[in-house]
Amino acid sequence: MNTMIVALHGLAAMVDKVPTDNDVKAGWVAFAVFIGLILAVVLLCVSLYRHLNKAKLNAEAGVFGEDDAPQS
Repeated sequence: MNTMIVALHGLAAMVDKVPTDNDVKAGWVAFAVFIGLILAVVLLCVSLYRHLNKAKLNAEAGVFGEDDAPQS
């Protein structure tokens, strides 16, 4: 059993080599995806703000009925 563990450890050490600095880079595609995700989050936040503002104005106008009126 110990021989198998040592063999697997040796095999993993041969396969899992540390890459050099020149081999590791994200690139421009990953940067574009990152910027796209930031823009998507900003657009979702703006949309949420607008919908919450509409719901607040409609609640104040009494569109939802008396039970859903704000308790101020």
